[in-house]
Amino acid sequence: MTSRALREAFHREYMTFFERAERTRRWNLFEDVPWDRLDEVPRDDRLALCAETFCGVEMFLPDYLREHLSLLAGDYGQAWFAANWGYEEAKHSLVLREYLRRTGQRTEDQLHDYAEQILGRRWRAPHDDPRRMTAYLALQELTTFVIYRKQRELARRTGDPVLAEVYRFIARDEMAHSRFYQRVLALHLDDDRAGTLADLAHVVRTFRMPAEDLLPDYDDRVTVMRTAGVDARVFFTEVVLPLLAALGLSRGDLFRVPAETARTGVVLPARAGAVAPTEG
Repeated sequence: MTSRALREAFHREYMTFFERAERTRRWNLFEDVPWDRLDEVPRDDRLALCAETFCGVEMFLPDYLREHLSLLAGDYGQAWFAANWGYEEAKHSLVLREYLRRTGQRTEDQLHDYAEQILGRRWRAPHDDPRRMTAYLALQELTTFVIYRKQRELARRTGDPVLAEVYRFIARDEMAHSRFYQRVLALHLDDDRAGTLADLAHVVRTFRMPAEDLLPDYDDRVTVMRTAGVDARVFFTEVVLPLLAALGLSRGDLFRVPAETARTGVVLPARAGAVAPTEG
C-alpha cells in the first residue's frame, strides 16, 4: 500500500485537476456543440465509422471504472479522479452517439444493434498493480488525445464543423487526463525511481489499446482510422517520447533499468512495442 504522504500528494493533484476543470474546461453537450450547423455536415463514411468506433470503445466505461477502482482501495485522491474521469468519458460516448444520430449517419436501431454486438464482451485491466495502471493510463490518454487531434484535423479538411468541434472538446479532456496521470507518475518517480522506471518500461513494451480486444471488425476499422495518420511510428514519436519528456526522462532511462528491479525481467526493446491505436 502506498504511504499516507504519497496518498495525500495524489489528493492534492486531484484537487488541482478538479479546480481547473471546473473553472476552465467543462463543456455542455447540449449547448456548446454547434448542432445548429448540422446542415453543413457532409456524409463521409470514414468519419462516421471512426466516430462509431470511438463511441463503441467508450461503451465499456463500466468495465473501465470497475477494474480501475478495484485497485484504488484507500487511495481517495485517485479514486475521486476515476469517478470524475468516468463522468467526462461518459460525455464523450454520448456526444459521439448524438452526432451519429442527429446527422442521420446512424439510425437508433443501428446504434442499439451496435451496442448489443459489442457489449457481450468484457474489458479486463491489463495490469493488476496500481502504479503500472497509472503508467498505462498516462499512455492511453495521451494516445487518445493524439488520435482525436488528428481526427479533428481530418474532420476540418472534410468540411465537418460539428465533428471537428466535438473532437476539440474531447481531445482537450483527454490531454487533461493524461497530464493528471503524468503528475501521479512523477510522484511515484520521486518516491521509488527504480521501481517506477521498471514498471514504465514494462508498460511501454506491452502496451495495447482496449479496442484491439473488444471491437468486432477491429482490423477493418483500424485500417480506416489509420488514414488520419496514426500508426506505430506516431505512437512512439507523439506519445512515448513526449510522455518521457514530460517526466524528465529519456529513452535511455528505460534502457538503464537494472534487471533486478524489473519484477518481470522485461526491459524496453530497441523499438516501442507494436500498437494499433484506437480511442479508449
